[in-house]
Amino acid sequence: MKVHHLNCGSFCPLLGGEAVCHCLLLETAAHGLVLIDTGIGHHVSEDPRRRMSRMNRWTLRPRFTLEESALTQLGALGFSPDDVRHVVLTHLDVDHAGGLRDFPRATVHVYAPERASAERAPVDPRYDAALWRDVARWETYEDGETWLGFRAARDLRGLPPEVLLVPLVGHTRGHTGVAVEARGRWLLHAGDAYLDPVELDPGRTAPWATRLAARVTSTLPAARRANLERLRELRRTQEGVSVFSAHSPEEYRALSAGAAAR
Repeated sequence: MKVHHLNCGSFCPLLGGEAVCHCLLLETAAHGLVLIDTGIGHHVSEDPRRRMSRMNRWTLRPRFTLEESALTQLGALGFSPDDVRHVVLTHLDVDHAGGLRDFPRATVHVYAPERASAERAPVDPRYDAALWRDVARWETYEDGETWLGFRAARDLRGLPPEVLLVPLVGHTRGHTGVAVEARGRWLLHAGDAYLDPVELDPGRTAPWATRLAARVTSTLPAARRANLERLRELRRTQEGVSVFSAHSPEEYRALSAGAAAR
């Protein structure tokens, strides 16, 4: 399996700093291309006033750069949208699922509680059902296995066994990480389980803006804090696992540079 690290959307959040949309593209021998999160998406960036809510535009302040869309970056690698056979999502916020309409033939894999929350989109303003209105094939999962002490959903339908969902609820009710085994190591895409790497450092305090952003975007704050503790322990005890969040430029630059060097 070949792993590409992609930044599929840069933005400057209202509370300050810079952020990326760190996605993974997996080239598999038997299962085609697998995209883990889509970023903001080409479709949304083409017409952001119509395709992203005013609230998200105001709080995220994306750059809406078509060159950063997963669709454009796949084209630069020599692939077409139809080559993406599977999309695995950490959750359904727009900066993670905004590109679903760019890959209409893909099967979309998501944790069942997240899909259930999205179906209540008319009463939950964080979700925008227009983003996935045209998805033809969904696969949803409950957990039941374990992975390094975490609950997990293994054997994702149509995907290689090296890809699994790791529930990390808190940011949303159905938020998950996505674990990928490649070259004898694990990558854990932790989505929005944390926003800044400093949150995983027990000896440091996250900046006030990070703490405020985490508070206002968490559906289940206590669960988020509990999963932060578990991720800290995972990083401390498991040298063969690289944990990263969706939005840290620092982590994105380090992992993409490391992948390019191999």
